[in-house]
Amino acid sequence: MLETLIDTYGEAPLLGASGLAVGLLFGAAAQHSRFCLRAATIEVAERRPGERMAVWLLAFFSALLATQLAILTGVLDVSGARQLAATGSLSGAVIGGLMFGAGMILARGCASRLLVLSGTGNMRALVTGLIVTLVAQASYRGILAPAREAIAALWTVPGGGSRDLAALLGLPGWAATAFGVAGLLAGLELARRHCVRVSRVLAGGVVGLAVALGWMATYAIASVSFEVIPIASVTFTGPSTDTLMALVAERNLPLSFGIGLVPGVFAGSAMTALATGEWQIQRFGADTPMERYLVGAVLMGFGAMLAGGCAVGAGVSGGAILALTAWVAVASMWAGALLTNALLGRHSAQPTLS
Repeated sequence: MLETLIDTYGEAPLLGASGLAVGLLFGAAAQHSRFCLRAATIEVAERRPGERMAVWLLAFFSALLATQLAILTGVLDVSGARQLAATGSLSGAVIGGLMFGAGMILARGCASRLLVLSGTGNMRALVTGLIVTLVAQASYRGILAPAREAIAALWTVPGGGSRDLAALLGLPGWAATAFGVAGLLAGLELARRHCVRVSRVLAGGVVGLAVALGWMATYAIASVSFEVIPIASVTFTGPSTDTLMALVAERNLPLSFGIGLVPGVFAGSAMTALATGEWQIQRFGADTPMERYLVGAVLMGFGAMLAGGCAVGAGVSGGAILALTAWVAVASMWAGALLTNALLGRHSAQPTLS
């Protein structure tokens, strides 16, 4: 069937449609569940892990479990994914992760959360997200690229087994699946203890399933295509820069999974917010100083490109395929967020934007 669709419409439209579908699912689930790494770190910093931590655990481990089950059953092969096959940077993962974690505390949301909130009418999130995107582009191809490349070159790791945690640790194929089950049960137990609404528990799991679906969709298309198609899943910094650059520099939008994903997440979040009566225009104010958000956006934009992805791209999508640099990056994001929160004191421990 995929061959027929490719023959009829071509790879690019099919990838764009897949990204749009996964984005709609992710955006709707992330908005309803309030999925946000920054909010989870705030709960941990205050020694009161609760609903936000439970949702993050459910999203992360459902992504890990579903992705590893697909690999174990032969439905998915991620050996060609950039996070595993290409040369990686541990220095980038550590330094970029620390910067990203600090930035998301200052901006009161990670890159994915900013995009989700933009769909609910939050102008603060929209402006901050645009700055993240511009800095990410400057870090990838512009004036900040030399600095990023210099830091990334400090400690590199070759692609292949050296970036695969399962291979490095000598884990059998079922071990990651078992770990995913254990983590998912921990998330469910935390959700039960804090009486998290069932709909939010389910939505947290759907966030992770969207990540697994992204891997499976791009792999399925790549498997039957005569073109070389990169295997990818949900991530935001790179696709956001691609989408912005395409909109301002191209007469015809070049379709891809990432370019379908970004508007899909925005639309999914917007539809959910409208359906639940949560759509509302929100602006900068005295208690939400723009300069703090902009500093956070700069740190996140540069940090994400250095770390190989945002809190979802590296932290969840990369983590789900057991990429070494992704796990190092997400650990560094946690460390950067907790350290920044401690330095700022209780003033930074405000609820995540909603």
